[in-house]
Amino acid sequence: MANHTRTILVTGGAGFIGSHLIRRLLESTHHRVINLDSLTYASNLESLSDFAEHDRYDFIQGDICQADLIQSVFQQHQPSCVMNLAAESHVDRSIDSPAVFLESNVIGTFGLLEASRKWFAQLPQTEQSAFRFIQVSTDEVFGSLQKSDPECDEATAYAPRSPYAASKASADHLVNAWNVTYGLPTITTRCSNNYGPHQYPEKLIPVVINAAKQNQPIPVYGTGQNIRDWIHVSEHVDALLAVLQFGHVGTSYNITGNCERSNISVVQSICQIMDDLLDRPQGAHAKLIQFVSDRPGHDFRYAMNCDKLTSQLGWEPKMDFITGLKQTVEWYLSRDVG
Repeated sequence: MANHTRTILVTGGAGFIGSHLIRRLLESTHHRVINLDSLTYASNLESLSDFAEHDRYDFIQGDICQADLIQSVFQQHQPSCVMNLAAESHVDRSIDSPAVFLESNVIGTFGLLEASRKWFAQLPQTEQSAFRFIQVSTDEVFGSLQKSDPECDEATAYAPRSPYAASKASADHLVNAWNVTYGLPTITTRCSNNYGPHQYPEKLIPVVINAAKQNQPIPVYGTGQNIRDWIHVSEHVDALLAVLQFGHVGTSYNITGNCERSNISVVQSICQIMDDLLDRPQGAHAKLIQFVSDRPGHDFRYAMNCDKLTSQLGWEPKMDFITGLKQTVEWYLSRDVG
């Protein structure tokens, strides 16, 4: 399977992680890629503009909740793999508008699973053996940890605490059910916080970079002690390709950067990098930091291990966080990204 040319349906391919995945697939493999994206506020086709006319790439604007559209995509393009990255993903927005997250992340995943099941059922046996449905999820489904708690592994029980995390957990359970009940060959991946070029500007790292660049207050929730594990988006993509190529059907894999940092330490690191790159007459960029009211139900810590992925598929994170962060800051500073 690893050496075969595949047609891969990537949902949410105009988003941050999806666009990096598509770029890698077109640059480093012979696979054909179908990008299905509804082009919401967080989508940006400009990140794939240099591939718009690529002979192995097709873009379709549409929502995974549109059953007729999904069915026609399967019939026309005959994918041998679905990589589901289509999701509403911002916790703050899920607190304000939870219904949108249930519609996209739960109902949308259900519709995609049903279309995949029907398509899979009519495939010849040889093509069934090659078919994969890969669900791209999040570490947030495991809920909040304390500093002394061990990292989550693939057997850790789900305990989501935000509408976003609950919607992703629900989708993951559907994916597992479709594997067990219908025999759909599924794999679920859960990743820690991504960072890198082209990220939507309401996420923490671009928020800090853009605020510092404009000499505006840098908002930090609460005391800034909440802990996240960070991974550069390019390494997440490397892991996804390893799962696509070698992953075991009916199982799941945690993908992590092995890089736990408090929010305030991430912000301070960005400020230090900005100090090194830009002359700010008013002094250090860290002077712009302002602590603001905490997010409701703010999870204290997320942490996973990726031992299973490393032992079974040979993948492990390699990029140093400060190196990746400096590259990210330089990318944002070189562009008018706000």
